[in-house]
Amino acid sequence: MNLELTEEQKLLQKSVRDFAEAEVKPLARENDEKGKFPRELFQKAAELGLTGVAIPEAQGGAGMDHISYAIVIEEISRVCASTGVILSAQNSLYGAPIHHFGTEDQKKKFLVPYARGEKVGCFALTEPQAGSNAAALATRAVLKNGKYNINGTKAWITNGGAADAAIVYVNTQPEKGEKGITALVVEKGTPGFSVGKEEKKLGINATACTELAFSDCEVPESNRIGKEGEGYKIALATLDGGRIGIAAQAIGIAQGAFEAALAYAKQRQAFGHPIADFQAIQFMLADMSTEIDAARLLARRAAWKQDAGQRFSMEASMAKLFSSEMSTRLTHKAIQIHGGNGYSREYPVERNYRDARITEIYEGTSEIQRLVIASWVLKSY
Repeated sequence: MNLELTEEQKLLQKSVRDFAEAEVKPLARENDEKGKFPRELFQKAAELGLTGVAIPEAQGGAGMDHISYAIVIEEISRVCASTGVILSAQNSLYGAPIHHFGTEDQKKKFLVPYARGEKVGCFALTEPQAGSNAAALATRAVLKNGKYNINGTKAWITNGGAADAAIVYVNTQPEKGEKGITALVVEKGTPGFSVGKEEKKLGINATACTELAFSDCEVPESNRIGKEGEGYKIALATLDGGRIGIAAQAIGIAQGAFEAALAYAKQRQAFGHPIADFQAIQFMLADMSTEIDAARLLARRAAWKQDAGQRFSMEASMAKLFSSEMSTRLTHKAIQIHGGNGYSREYPVERNYRDARITEIYEGTSEIQRLVIASWVLKSY
């Protein structure tokens, strides 16, 4: 593994940071406070190829690698975690499974316009009673006369309120447990498919995170991704890649908070000196910088293994676990360095702190990551 970015990756990093500073950052606070899905920003990101970073050009994407994908999500999340996870869901949770498991016809219909950013997609796995235990899905689908009839409710779906299509994980054969789960694409406007309430959350408020409801919703059998009963396998494979995106999101949040804290420490005066002169502050900044670097290396290792075609489940879980918990710790310190000002919404570290917390929960809680890592460790040693 070469730790040095390629020239193409460095150029991408610069262009995405410039875009984030010029277009995303000025709207981040307003979008968070109003809970406004940044559709115009999404379209501008699409023009840069950020809605299908690692999807092949023939399928509407930018044809880059997964290290590039991690760079994109980090740089966007550095200024706006909501926009970062919107793009992460579009790339890894919606686009990737269709790229890996879809037919050519499905890729033309359900992937190309999404990778181009002409449409928004989402990943509908979680239910009110099925989060970490994803095999316990209550949403049912029955195949009859070439159509699946779907009934049930999905919850906490990022992009749900803005999506043109969802990959919906349903139970087609409950008696088979996880082997009875199937993945279906359901398009907006399909009779029986409706968007439920939008969740009022602690952070990442601009993500159109909603319930999705299905009542005798019928989709053709041709909308099935993979074979019947392969949905759980598809979901787990998808989440492996998605965890790299959430690690990158957490790193971006932390990087933004660190930069804000560093700048504040240099200009804030106490006892006649900038507070950066005091060892207590210096130690916090040293720890913050070290932890960010460690998290970034873990995320890029996982992305490198994915690009190399190697199994990367453990590495993705390690990256997600460490990066998310690091981001929570670091944003806490960023507020502490700001003192009372850090508690004010006038300063970005308050939003960083709220946004960081969810990274320990979605796409597999920290506890689930530890189970995944432990299972690999026990097999390997």
